[in-house]
Amino acid sequence: MKKIFCFAAAFVIAFTLTSCKTAENEDDASSAVETHSVSSKTVIPTVESIPDEPLDTESEEEQEKIYVGVEEIKLSAYEKTLNIGQRFMPIVTMLPENASNKAEIWESDNTAVATVNKYGNITAIGEGSCTVTVKSADKPELSAVFKVTVNAPVKVEMTYRDGILIVNKSYPLPSDYNPGVNGEAKEALNRMFADAKAERNLNMWVCSGFRSYNVQKNLYNKYVKRDGAQNADRYSARPGYSEHQTGLAFDINYADSRFEGTEQAIWLAENAYKYGFILRYPEGKEHITGYMYEPWHYRYIGVENAAKIYSSGLTLEEYFGLTSVYSE
Repeated sequence: MKKIFCFAAAFVIAFTLTSCKTAENEDDASSAVETHSVSSKTVIPTVESIPDEPLDTESEEEQEKIYVGVEEIKLSAYEKTLNIGQRFMPIVTMLPENASNKAEIWESDNTAVATVNKYGNITAIGEGSCTVTVKSADKPELSAVFKVTVNAPVKVEMTYRDGILIVNKSYPLPSDYNPGVNGEAKEALNRMFADAKAERNLNMWVCSGFRSYNVQKNLYNKYVKRDGAQNADRYSARPGYSEHQTGLAFDINYADSRFEGTEQAIWLAENAYKYGFILRYPEGKEHITGYMYEPWHYRYIGVENAAKIYSSGLTLEEYFGLTSVYSE
């Protein structure tokens, strides 16, 4: 019996060892197959992975630019008649439109008649005729000619009525009339201001007095640029047509709507004539004076004349039967 048991035990051990060996062999075989499978893989490059041949895509900046020369010069006008001091700038067109260099060169053959700046702005200087030429900087031999005629200066005669210098849209002043502030008017103005202060404790000052032709010109042009000529003509005089150029007109305190209805405005309307001043542009009389209501604008004409006009209730134009309309 003991022998049988020993034999059986030996058999079991032998069978177990054989099974383990077989399993190990199978695992080794499996590993070998897997290893072979991995190592046998071949990477085939796709179309995307094959680099394309470099394309000849040179950028516009890198490409050689084609230079286009100027072939013709055209002007918006080829002649102009000006008065002394006037300016004109013809519009220049360089052709073809895609020309590479459209720079201009300007010159006048007689700067005593007219000058021209580098932008082509022509200024009339003196009576006569001259030629202004614009050349192509690209091709100096290519040019266009502009003829300038400057009129003789027009002599402006000053207009008086009963010793009063008349200045409005119908009656201008010479451009060189430059008297400065009138001494008599200034003295009367200071007395008026002093009395207003003493009687009513009102403070008054001049915000605008004498203006030269050029100052008025710059002021008027500024208003035209901002509001247009039609609107500017309602409240600002063209150069040579302003009472401020006489040295006899004064804007008091504020030359705008802030002054209307103030104690100072009311006092002046009732008392200014006593000092020789009149309210020059009354309310509701724009169609007669040519200017909108300006409660701040006073003109010195002397005590006697001021009293007459104040008593009449008329404007200066109505009193003397004058017009106030620009001729053009």
